[in-house]
Amino acid sequence: MRVDIGNALSEVADPGISRGDLDDLDDRVADAHERIERGRADDEHGYAALDLPETADPDAIRSAVEPFADAEAVLTVGIGGSALGAATVANALPAETSAYFLDNVDPEHVARLLDSLPLESTAVNVVSRSGTTAETLANFLAVREAMADAGVDWTDRTFVTTGEEGNLRRLAEKHDLPALDVPAGVPGRFSALSTVGLACAAIQGRDLDAILRGASDEADRLAGSLYESPAYAYGAVSYALEERGATVNAMMPYAESLETFAEWFAQLWAESLGKDGRGQTPARALGATDQHSQLQLYRAGPRDKLVTLLRPESRADRAIPETDLDGLAYLGGSSLGDLLDAEFEATEASLAAAGRPNVRVEIDRVDERSLGELLYGMEAACVLYGELAEIETFTQPAVEWGKRAARGLLGGGDFEEADAVAEKTELTVE
Repeated sequence: MRVDIGNALSEVADPGISRGDLDDLDDRVADAHERIERGRADDEHGYAALDLPETADPDAIRSAVEPFADAEAVLTVGIGGSALGAATVANALPAETSAYFLDNVDPEHVARLLDSLPLESTAVNVVSRSGTTAETLANFLAVREAMADAGVDWTDRTFVTTGEEGNLRRLAEKHDLPALDVPAGVPGRFSALSTVGLACAAIQGRDLDAILRGASDEADRLAGSLYESPAYAYGAVSYALEERGATVNAMMPYAESLETFAEWFAQLWAESLGKDGRGQTPARALGATDQHSQLQLYRAGPRDKLVTLLRPESRADRAIPETDLDGLAYLGGSSLGDLLDAEFEATEASLAAAGRPNVRVEIDRVDERSLGELLYGMEAACVLYGELAEIETFTQPAVEWGKRAARGLLGGGDFEEADAVAEKTELTVE
């Protein structure tokens, strides 16, 4: 992974960071790196995620999913971090085994998806650390009923990824289901490089070792200076720009296959850093599509945005056919890849010309190794940002509040958060 922060400097952008301030920030990066390394060495909650390239066991994952080698499809039932990492890897590369995700409880969507799946040849992975996540368990019950209605023994097609205790662990023990352990000390949004994110990849025939090798390579680049670590350069500059007013971070990959990555990044950034009045609001965009929708705002709207432009340097390409149509002849002889690269560089230059901060992130290509680098690099960037902002990166109290309120409304216990629903202020216009 390579990160170019030149267009975030104050000599180019407003808001931006001066070279002197960047040097001063680098001293704080050194201190933050020492804290991160202590957390990793002591296997502290959250920091343990940065050790996954070494602690994850790809052989255990492959062994657990071996009974599903015949699967035509794999359905992951989870939500948030229990699904987005796996979806990022699954959607990045083509595979013969199709991957689907139930990460919402929209009844119409659930019904359509279950009606479309070949349930008799679908592997179902139910993912929840606690085994109590309401959305995940509700969807699993719907999947189990659909299988029964189709004459499929759900116990033959299901495995779980969960913690040491809880409903799913007991279910696995009762029905002798294959079970993978969610690693201790790793929050869901940081679990893409663990059993949580890699089980689906294993069923699809992905090279798990290459994913982890890429992550390990990026881990080796973590250093006490942002000038020596791409991940830290990105995290430090994002933090510095937020301090100076860039409170929105638009992640804009120039690869259709990385669109889900932008969703994964949005959860990582929002849930980890949105605390104590701090954090950047992540926006999701896709190049070149959103040059025709969102770029107008990024270039000419409020000066509150950092645009992150992400692309692979190498990709499969397709030639643009020659044409004699007036005004289009210049396209002939080039390729769609050439056009996409030109769009990328034009967007970058357009933002810089308008004095809008942007950062370029590049990977070699969209493959297992580079995906491992990218996922790990963004996780490390997020952790560094949290250290610099002095917030609790690995907690999510606002999310827990909502979970308690929803559970109370459904009769799952007496929670004072549910009482707040009745206190809603209304001003309805009909």
